[in-house]
Amino acid sequence: MSLLERPEAQALLEDARLSPESVRDCGERVEQFLERYLPRFYRKEQRELAKVVIAGKLSGLERKTSEPIANQAGRHRKPVQHFVGAGLWDDEAVLSELRLHVGQELGDPQAVLVLDGSAFPKKGTESCGVARQWCGRVGKVDNCQVGVFLGYAAAGGHVPVDRRLYLPEERAADRQHRKKTHVPKEVRFQEKWRLGLELLETNCPELPHAWITADDEFGRVSDFRAQLRLRSEKYVLDVPSNTLVREIGGSPGKKGRGAFERIEVWAGRQPAWQWKTVTIRNGEKGPLKVRALRRRVQTKEEDGHVGPVETALVIRTLDRQSVTYYALSNAPRKEKVATLARVKGERHRVEEIFQEGNGEVGLDHYEVRSWVGWHHHMTLTFLALWFLTLEKRRVGKKNAGHDGGADARGLQPATPPAGSGSQPDRRRNQPRVAA
Repeated sequence: MSLLERPEAQALLEDARLSPESVRDCGERVEQFLERYLPRFYRKEQRELAKVVIAGKLSGLERKTSEPIANQAGRHRKPVQHFVGAGLWDDEAVLSELRLHVGQELGDPQAVLVLDGSAFPKKGTESCGVARQWCGRVGKVDNCQVGVFLGYAAAGGHVPVDRRLYLPEERAADRQHRKKTHVPKEVRFQEKWRLGLELLETNCPELPHAWITADDEFGRVSDFRAQLRLRSEKYVLDVPSNTLVREIGGSPGKKGRGAFERIEVWAGRQPAWQWKTVTIRNGEKGPLKVRALRRRVQTKEEDGHVGPVETALVIRTLDRQSVTYYALSNAPRKEKVATLARVKGERHRVEEIFQEGNGEVGLDHYEVRSWVGWHHHMTLTFLALWFLTLEKRRVGKKNAGHDGGADARGLQPATPPAGSGSQPDRRRNQPRVAA
């Protein structure tokens, strides 16, 4: 019996099969979907072009930039390019409507807001914000743009809900670059964690949630964690393996507090009985289980001061080549370690968002150079991706055509452990973006 003839394989193939009836009216459903958003575009021609661009992003085009989309629709490329790159329409109003829609469809009081910085490699130097900076896709410092993104991960699905282009300090101070790329006067240099706070301030009131999570670029910043505590937001944030912690009540004879040491060193000497095996979620191959350790600690902050009491969470995968992750949380003591581990696992939903966005709707397919163009492109792509999310919910099956989806286990062993000096590699099917 071949592999495909086995009962379990047949069941998976049957689950992945889409009937003609399920997709026959897709064009009509796109029209119905856009009826909610078209009033957010000021003029009739803008509304028509929005339909063209969204349809192109949802099509089978190999390259989903403005010119191929225009050619497919039988239109001249310049109006489409202008609409995306410099059109006078309010992308923030469109995104506000999207978040309202997401809240109505996926709203979940136990949902997780996920912050992430993602890089887009660039060949030239003319695009807004492009500079030599850390690029996770190529695993080194390279010429790229970086955006800060916010995703919404709920029981019913996950979707991007906001974005902001990061402007490196040297670019923010470069008047010629600002003028060429039409950076608004009010935009000033801000660290990525401050941009993340702004995105959260915009979205937290609109989207029901219980948790905030992010990678160690955010979690390592003590001021970021302090701001979330001031906002009474619960978090589980990745931190580097070299984060200095001391256990509360960990060492006798030291007034209930141990000495500071790297979190990886502290975790490595914890006895086996302190670790618990917990289930994060059900995966394609059965329940996803990990080993987890939780303890109350204090951290040494960037300025050398001792931070408040937080919960250190350490997770080890059960793979043959185990990977260890480190996080800090302000969750109350009564919160179960399985809950913290589940929230930690939700951070990787943003990886699924990027992979789906790049593979399905051309998230990284763009040739715009201006501040406005980058945000317009991302907004239109978010709309297309949100439509696909709704379609998957309607059909009730996973997207069988997705190539290179995130690991079903939620925690990706291929992702380097926090503090390793690298970021998740998102290069799969990632054409290099022209400047």
